[in-house]
Amino acid sequence: MNGKATTIRTRLERGRSALGPALELVHTGRAPTRAVLTAELGVTRATAGAVAAELEALGLIQVDSRPGAAAGSQGRPSHRLAVNDSGPVVLAAQIHADGYRAALVGLGGRTVATAPGCETVSADPAQVLGAVVEAGAVLLRESGRRCVGAGLAVPSAVAEPEGTALNPLHVAWPAGSPVRDIFAEQVRAAGIAGPAFAGNDVNLAALAEHRHGAGRGAQHLLCVATGHRGVGGALVVDGRLHTGSSGLALEVGHLTVNPDGRPCYCGGRGCLDVETDPLAFLTAAGRDPGPEVSLLQQSRELLRGQYDDPAIRAAGEELIDRLGLGLAGLVNILNPDRIILGGLHRELLDADPERLRAVVADRSLWGRSGGVPILPCTLDHNSLVGAAELAWQPVLDDPLGALAVSREPA
Repeated sequence: MNGKATTIRTRLERGRSALGPALELVHTGRAPTRAVLTAELGVTRATAGAVAAELEALGLIQVDSRPGAAAGSQGRPSHRLAVNDSGPVVLAAQIHADGYRAALVGLGGRTVATAPGCETVSADPAQVLGAVVEAGAVLLRESGRRCVGAGLAVPSAVAEPEGTALNPLHVAWPAGSPVRDIFAEQVRAAGIAGPAFAGNDVNLAALAEHRHGAGRGAQHLLCVATGHRGVGGALVVDGRLHTGSSGLALEVGHLTVNPDGRPCYCGGRGCLDVETDPLAFLTAAGRDPGPEVSLLQQSRELLRGQYDDPAIRAAGEELIDRLGLGLAGLVNILNPDRIILGGLHRELLDADPERLRAVVADRSLWGRSGGVPILPCTLDHNSLVGAAELAWQPVLDDPLGALAVSREPA
């Protein structure tokens, strides 16, 4: 009897320890059926079934009651698994040079609702973060959904473990602003349940793309992107962000690609940050940036609709060559197996993919021997989705424990 009880307890403990890995497999789309879940976890069918049932009871996933098989497949039909579209959400927030955006994001990286903000970002982080959190609180009240955490993406390196924004150059915040603590205070003040996190916007975009977008399956994923202002980079190795010893790794925007180029905010000259962002493109194209539309949107419209214009094409080629030079240097140092580009860099890749790939191959040691795939990011608002990933991580690590902590209603 004691032996039987011990066996049951051991099975239960094994199943409980598999809850997090199982949820992550469903969350990232890598376990669409219970059979795949069984194989990925390396457990018995009975254990996988119990794990799926518990995740369903927690309101996190859905299990088809009737097993099915894909057309043309062989073997025993298996129950399909999916995230629960009516389950909990997290609050995701993003700050950028032209304002902010708030969203509710469910498991699977699915955006439930968004609230774009059109305010100018003031020099007071508390004021801006208070506004974006209030926008998120309104979304939560309207949705009636349970919130289990909050994540924030900011256009700055975020030092760990302090959670401070060291170089918020494009939003005029004081260097060293304690953005994570301020965000957490605003989240608590709004009555939103769950822990709060903050991270660099491009880091979070890379994490989102690795789990749900163009970076799926990459072992060493390099992401380089320019949004409204400046350039950022990130590296995801074996599914985890490489952030360095204190969260400050991959500040690729300050690679020099034009020694005689524009002065950079960092004190250097000719950095990627000022040579390949939307303002650099508009300047090279001879266009006066207007205040009514974001710099990124103005640049995107020119590249998509007027690339046949000689001035627009020349500006695009100039930025492509500078971007390619920077990417080649990163390939030589990091040896990634995939590169993904976001923001304006995605538009440059779409405008002239062969030119960019040729520059990278020609200027990188490893590019000549086979080339590194260079792909566009595929997720809308990937930094927001990445901010949500920060908030979902405690649930992915320990579903039972995390949900018990965030039981207070939003």
